[in-house]
Amino acid sequence: MKDERNNKESIVYIDGKYLPESEAKISVFDHIVLYGDGVYDTCCAWGGKVFKLDRHIERFYESARAVAIAMPLKKAELKDVILTTVRRNELRDAYIKMIVTRGVGEKPLLSPYNCIPSLIIFAKPYMKLAGGNSMGGGISVKSSSLRKIPPECWDPRIKAINYLNHVLMRFEANEAGADDALELGTDGYVAEAPGYNVFVVKKGILFTPKENILLGITRETIFELASEMSLEVIENRLTIFDFYTADEVFFCSTAGGIFPVVKVDGRIVSDGTPGPITKSINKAYIDLLESGEKSTEIY
Repeated sequence: MKDERNNKESIVYIDGKYLPESEAKISVFDHIVLYGDGVYDTCCAWGGKVFKLDRHIERFYESARAVAIAMPLKKAELKDVILTTVRRNELRDAYIKMIVTRGVGEKPLLSPYNCIPSLIIFAKPYMKLAGGNSMGGGISVKSSSLRKIPPECWDPRIKAINYLNHVLMRFEANEAGADDALELGTDGYVAEAPGYNVFVVKKGILFTPKENILLGITRETIFELASEMSLEVIENRLTIFDFYTADEVFFCSTAGGIFPVVKVDGRIVSDGTPGPITKSINKAYIDLLESGEKSTEIY
């Protein structure tokens, strides 16, 4: 999919106003700036339709409720704002992000009380991540020496803005020459990747971590597609050994779709090319996006 509106300034929604991105600003005293205190969700538009928009909005509200941020809009109002933002940017294929901040308090201190939340929505031309929507040659990943924040400290089902843990893991992997990182928990089990859920394929069966993960909507969609394709999916604890010995490995996310991993810690996955099950699931996912069956019309 090619980028649209490359030479035009995008329009951003902030607290009831649609502004050119050069004018879209929040206070330096907002808790999201001072403390990374806010939550978000990301969805995508494909062919003039937003995929599983209601599901993304539901998860967004769950994250806000979990951290006690009062959403400024009702769900139906937010849905209208998201669609309007995409329309104002004249996009059919888009990367869409919604953010709610704790807001500005009476004093620039840690207290979460008496803050006024801010709501930010933006839409950019759809951005492909490594591997993207075509299979390409796949990516290499490195298991991080850092560890994912355990659920006893931070529930991973909350899509929190503070991604420093993930950023440092990806930085470490990139500096070591890998495309991305594989995240392990403090218990030694593989959890996810920075911004992605992870799968391995072994003897025709899909395996994916069941604990200490974001409950990804693309992950959820893969479960649905696998069922339709009569493929078994098992949620289980996985170790790095499972990734070293897998027949196939792939990552998934809203902002990348499904893409193959062909090297893990220097070990070639199978024959070093995207596997047949990864390809078939990717095709089914693209077909679903293009069908608009589970999407909301923008125009």
